[in-house]
Amino acid sequence: MRTAYKCRVYPTPGQAAVLNRTFGCVRFVWNRTLAWRRARYHGERVTTNFVQANAHLTAMKAGDQTAWLNEVSSVPLQQAIRHQQVAFTNFFAGRARYPRYKSRTGRQSAEYTRSGFRYRDGRLSLAKMDAPLEFVWSWPDVDPAAIDPTTVTVSRDPCGRWYVSFAVDVDDPEQAPATGAVAGVDLGVKHFAVTSGGEKIANPRVLAKRERNLARYQRRMARKQRGSNNRAKAKAKVARAHRKVKAARADFLHKASARLVRDHDVIVIEDLAVKNMVRNRSLAKAISDSGWGTFRRMLEYKAAKHGRHLVVIDRWYPSSKTCSACGHLLAVLSLDTRRWTCPGCRTLHDRDVNAAKNILAAGLAVSACGGDVRHSGSARVRSPGKQEPRPVKVGLPRL
Repeated sequence: MRTAYKCRVYPTPGQAAVLNRTFGCVRFVWNRTLAWRRARYHGERVTTNFVQANAHLTAMKAGDQTAWLNEVSSVPLQQAIRHQQVAFTNFFAGRARYPRYKSRTGRQSAEYTRSGFRYRDGRLSLAKMDAPLEFVWSWPDVDPAAIDPTTVTVSRDPCGRWYVSFAVDVDDPEQAPATGAVAGVDLGVKHFAVTSGGEKIANPRVLAKRERNLARYQRRMARKQRGSNNRAKAKAKVARAHRKVKAARADFLHKASARLVRDHDVIVIEDLAVKNMVRNRSLAKAISDSGWGTFRRMLEYKAAKHGRHLVVIDRWYPSSKTCSACGHLLAVLSLDTRRWTCPGCRTLHDRDVNAAKNILAAGLAVSACGGDVRHSGSARVRSPGKQEPRPVKVGLPRL
């Protein structure tokens, strides 16, 4: 399997100048090639493949006005063309949006393959640099001199921090011991997640806790004159505030997903349409702050890594309105109703716990009947046709 190690980098002023020049060339090649692709398609109605895009890069480097592209390593420029081709492939396959232009104010990155860097005895040397690039290793149980990276990606955040990512091919880890436990997980806003066992994971609301400081930094930046050094400093403070929110959210999601994967053999979740749910103006900020999509991706790769099973059920399954005891289906259940009594068996339900129990039951039925238990491609889940539940009539128990 392939893994990556991301470390902090502390380049010298000369190395920072070389990297900034490389970032600018990568951004220029990406934007110029993207514009050329669009003009070629709308004007000539032809698509562009990787060979043609690479030839366009060669023509740009040979031109008099863009000869400065030869001052940096050619490897990151070729990788930019390759990444753009992959982006168009994913777009036409329906897995991603249309590729966008890169901004000079956002995150900057450049990828080097084996021909563009040298890594020996834990020291990294990039093309067009005389001295090794200093980085801080953050994994005490892994010897940095023992790894053999296939690609190296150097990046700079908008707040000014530098990072390097080493992509390494490693052996498959040992499978985690079986626990015999299963869990259905219902994601929400008030509680981030509720399991079928009744455990409620509190929502940290990372953005809401830091929203006042972030708003203050944004007001200070708005008062500064555009193009001034003071505005650049204020913008860096805003970027640092966003970075802290992102880091705190990622830390919580990693810990929550790791604990679920470690303690359960089978985990069942819903296929939530997060992109459609954030269109609700009242809940858009709270849903975005929760990070449900990132949480699902973490569960997917951690379950695959440790030999667990992740089952994803259909998003239209009425988990909240169905009684987990007798199967009675309510006609209507408003969002503000957190507890309800089943008209059929008179069982008092907690809305989220009841939904988690129904999610677990539906997931185990799909898994036992040979349904897909782990989905790495399309977000749309398709269960076997013969195993779909029969139509349910409102007010009748589900058998």
